[in-house]
Amino acid sequence: MTTASSLLSEDKFLCSICLDVFTKPVSTPCGHNFCSACIHTYWDGSDTCQCPLCKREFPQRPELQVNTVMSELAAEFKTLVQVKASTPDPQLPGTADVLCDICSEMKENAVKSCLTCLMSFCKAHLEPHQRVARLKGHTLLDPVKNFDDRVCKTHDKTTELYCRTDRAFVCVLCLKTDHKSHNVVPLEEEYEAAMAKRDKAMANIQKMTQSRYEKIAEVERSVDVSQAEAEKEKEASVQVFTDLIRSIQRSQAELVGVIEERHGAAKQKAEDLIRELRVEVAELESRSVQLEQLSQSQDHHYVLQSFPTLRSPSYANRADIGVRSDPSLEAARGAVTLLKQRVDEIMEKLPEIKMKRMREHAVDLTFDPDTAYCSLVISPDGKQVRDADTEQNLPSNPKRFETCPEVLAKEGFTAGKFYYEVQVKGNTKWLVGVVGESVDRKGNEDLSVQNGAWLIGLGEGIYIASASPNVKLTLKEKLQNVGVFVDYNKGEVSFYDVNSKSHIHSFTGSHFREKLFPYFSFENKAGAPLIITPVPQTH
Repeated sequence: MTTASSLLSEDKFLCSICLDVFTKPVSTPCGHNFCSACIHTYWDGSDTCQCPLCKREFPQRPELQVNTVMSELAAEFKTLVQVKASTPDPQLPGTADVLCDICSEMKENAVKSCLTCLMSFCKAHLEPHQRVARLKGHTLLDPVKNFDDRVCKTHDKTTELYCRTDRAFVCVLCLKTDHKSHNVVPLEEEYEAAMAKRDKAMANIQKMTQSRYEKIAEVERSVDVSQAEAEKEKEASVQVFTDLIRSIQRSQAELVGVIEERHGAAKQKAEDLIRELRVEVAELESRSVQLEQLSQSQDHHYVLQSFPTLRSPSYANRADIGVRSDPSLEAARGAVTLLKQRVDEIMEKLPEIKMKRMREHAVDLTFDPDTAYCSLVISPDGKQVRDADTEQNLPSNPKRFETCPEVLAKEGFTAGKFYYEVQVKGNTKWLVGVVGESVDRKGNEDLSVQNGAWLIGLGEGIYIASASPNVKLTLKEKLQNVGVFVDYNKGEVSFYDVNSKSHIHSFTGSHFREKLFPYFSFENKAGAPLIITPVPQTH
């Protein structure tokens, strides 16, 4: 059976770069684990992107994700190490540095403490307790440091009893006062009961510990299985895409060859026709000269005899030359276009791929103080906004919201795609999204799609999408970071849970006719801000 020491051997949780326990461990495509910061620093300082352990090179820097299983195991290992380091070696409680109360000059360490005398004695001064009959009846213990803890503060007597009702140590006189009707037992009896519970508790702890070691082993095995399955999936996917690329490249070469072949034939035909036409032009120019000469002659007989042979000759009709549009070529191009669209659609069903492609359209936003409601305070860098819960005396501005804690971003958009992320953690009432430039800023009208606002938010513990009426959203987890993606040309606004990379809601079929601005609204008297967070760069 696998032992605990082997399961939690330290080398399994050490980063081979910094030689410390993993911090945010990530896994490379070859299956090795490193601290996220360590591996990125290692690659930043190298001309090639390779694994520090097996030296496998990658054609481009992989996009690494935190290995949650290894992260949890490393965190548990750190906790165990800290607990072990902070737990002192087992020793009898209160025995260290207890001195004899009788020694007058050079005090010796006590070997026993007497609960009757409430004093501690060295070996020499303990002798009367071992010889005198009256003292032999006293209760001796291993050296005790603080007798005050064992003396009743009310009656100044030794606490020899335990009150189970109040869970307190009491003396015999306490039975007549505060603990008269309580469940009180001798300390020895409670000690035996505690020892019995201790054995059971230790057995339970050992059982729980063993089950966790077994779970660790199971998780490690699942990681190995997952790694093997991931390798198979990766290999199969690479093979499928490789075959597809080769097939498309072959079809591309064949299609280009057909087009070039057709063009070559048309070019040859055109060159032959040009030669024929040049001959005809020369013949026509010769007849033109002869006709001109004939017009100079006064010999009627000669003119009438020569003219019929010089009239315009008849030539064959010439077919059009060129590579005409072929429906089969157009069909081939259309099929490839549809294939690309279909592959893109399927790939974007993977949340990581969808998030990565959206983040390629990330924009740098800042809150616009000219639009902020009078109780909102914007940070100097323009990335955070708080509700100060007190109205500030701000200059009048036609762009400012005047009824609710609302604010826009400075940046507006009239075309293309854009994406941003906002942290809503700690707020119990908020709205985020985009609004049209002409949105009402002075009234108290609820914002919705119908009046130029595409928003989602939280209110009264319920997530909603702003419409008339509002659409209730069902989410598995509480939102902490929201991603907003806008395709202006397609008229779509979509919202995502950044943490789980899952889709929340989309507004589709809109027709944007004015500039759109990112919109934020929240109420939080506790002070948690809304934060425009930096979007991770894609590779």
